This record gives sequence, structure tokens and C-alpha cells, in this order.
Amino acid sequence: MPADQRPALWLDRISRRFGSRAVLEDISLAVPSGRITCLLGESGCGKSTLLRLIAGVDRPDGGTIDLGGTRIVGPDRFTEPELRRIGFIFQDYALFPHLSVADNLAFGLQGLDRRERRSRVAEIADRIGITHLLNRYPHSLSGGEQQRTALARALAPRPEVLLMDEPFSNLDQGLRERVRRETLEILRQFGTTAVLVTHDPQEALAVADLIVLMRNGRIEQTGSPFDIYDRPASSYAAEFMGPCNRLAGIWTRGSIETPIGRFAAGLDLPNGSAALVCIRPQALSIAPDGSGISARILSKTFTGESEQIEISVHPLFQPLRMHSHERIRMAVGDKVGLHLNGAQIHVFAEPVPLEQLSSLGGEIIHGEILTETVS
Repeated sequence: MPADQRPALWLDRISRRFGSRAVLEDISLAVPSGRITCLLGESGCGKSTLLRLIAGVDRPDGGTIDLGGTRIVGPDRFTEPELRRIGFIFQDYALFPHLSVADNLAFGLQGLDRRERRSRVAEIADRIGITHLLNRYPHSLSGGEQQRTALARALAPRPEVLLMDEPFSNLDQGLRERVRRETLEILRQFGTTAVLVTHDPQEALAVADLIVLMRNGRIEQTGSPFDIYDRPASSYAAEFMGPCNRLAGIWTRGSIETPIGRFAAGLDLPNGSAALVCIRPQALSIAPDGSGISARILSKTFTGESEQIEISVHPLFQPLRMHSHERIRMAVGDKVGLHLNGAQIHVFAEPVPLEQLSSLGGEIIHGEILTETVS
């Protein structure tokens, strides 16, 4: 493969076990150079373990890892962490409290002489905008200043890859968004290849060039944010990015029949097969009673930028949820007409509980990611 097309990192069939429990199974992944890759998933799915294997603070039980085309992990090779040219930002930043910011930045530059260390520290501090902090100590820094210092320390040795383990989770919501935006600007300015671990699907959508959705030690789906959200490969992926209305249905002549309508899908199933529909709340809208599917408003919650509305539709077991950015004049208890606008409807050939299938019932699922749009 030409050097300009070679991934920065290549993981091939990586596995890791802790006792009898398989934490990672058959993980293969190409991390693109100069891009931000997010390892996304719920707690315990193996994403932080995978990050430690890349960093070299843990060893896999099987598989290989190549960095820039050079094998660093394999059956007969293990490159020590300090020789991998991989930077790491920990969740709590792990700044040395007894060292000044300048000395924290210089810590990973021991291979340079004193003049070169000073020059590198001054350069990285200037580019990240923390020159005014160089003589201060970590305890006197704000959360955002600590994060920028940790970023500068990780980038000072000019690593080939930067690993970040939940780097914004310790910040308050408002500060988190600002620091995240500033960090992204810096990483893109440097052209850094970064691998970021997060459990937050909205964060992954906001920052990643490539999302790797993990589930129970395996990769569920890999793709761009648009791929993951618009073309989910499974109902798990669809539900992980946000709330979905989940409906049971019967496959008949190229479409799935549900209590609220028939939906076409690019599936190949025998007639009469059970299938599953996931409908985003934004795919639903309501109008005055007399049009669409007969329904009733159960609750309305105003969140500022939108209203969240729960709607009862016979014969569904659970209410449907919709989001509206327009003011809904109908009140709780009013009969309304339910419409589908065709957006974010996903059909999957997956098993459906019998109690749902018996009456084509449905339920609301709250989750976190997506895969394949069917309209």
C-alpha cells in the first residue's frame, strides 16, 4: 500500500481476555492518518481496554498492531510504550502536581538537550495559547486550562498518534463544549491523528471523522457520523444515537406492515416474517383530528428549542414519542391526527417479542446510535 494511503494505525484481529471473560474479540480496525477516530460505546464494551492496548500499557492475547506501517505488537513483538511515539491524555489529565506547567510540558522531552526542550516547550505553549500559564502549577489552573496543558504535554513530543480517554467528561456542560471545540481546532491545526474514547454519541457525532461503535467487546459498526446516524446496521446501532419508537411488524411483499402504516425496505425476507421498525421522534408530526392516524396527546414537555410529546395510538402497548420545533397548540388529552414525514425510518430483519407481534404492538426505546435509512 502506498505510504500516503496507509492508515496511521492498523489493528488486525485483536483479542483480550481477563480470566474466562472475553473483553475484546476479533477487533480489526484501520485508523486514518490525520483524522479523529472515536471509539464509542457503553461502559464495559471494551473501548478503554482497546486504547490501553494501543498505548502499550496492556498486551493483547492475540492479533497484531501496526503503527505507520511498522509492526509494534504481534506474536513475537512487543514495542514498549515509551518507544511507540504515541501520546496519551488521561480522563483526569494526570498532570504532575509538583511540577510547573513548563516542566509538565518538558517531561516527555528528556531525549532533547536543554535548549531544544526550552524551544519545544515555548513553541507548543504558544501554539496552544498557554504561554501565560508556564510558571503556574496544576492546582491553580481551571478545568479548561488543565485540559489544554495536558493536550500540550501530549503533543510536545510530536507523537504519530494521540490517544484520548474521555478527555472532556470531567468538565461542566458549558465548559465542556467550549474546550471540546478548542481542542478540535488545535488537533486539526496540527494535523494530528487522534483516537478518542467516549460513551456520549452526541460527542462522537460532533468531533469524529470516523466512529467505531463497540458492543460487548466487538465492533458493531464503523463509519462516518452520517453513516452511523443515517444508515444504522442494526437496531442496537439505531437506538444508541438517541430515542427511537420501536414497532413490531410483519413482512409482506417487499414492505413491513405495522399498526401505523406500511414501510418499504431493502430487505429480502419471506412473506409473513417478523421484522422491526425504528422510527425517530422527528419523523412524526401531528395535525388536528380528522387527518392521518387517530391518536391522543398524553403529555407535552417544553425544552426551549423543542417540545417532546407522547402520543397514544391504538393498539400500541406504549406511547409514541415525537419532537417538534414548532409550537403545538393542541393540549394534553386532545385527539389529533398522526403523520409520518418519511425521515429517519429504519427497518431491520430482527427477532420481535411474541407479545408485540401478536397485536403488532410497539414500545419506546431510549438509546444511543444508528445505521441504514429506509424511507
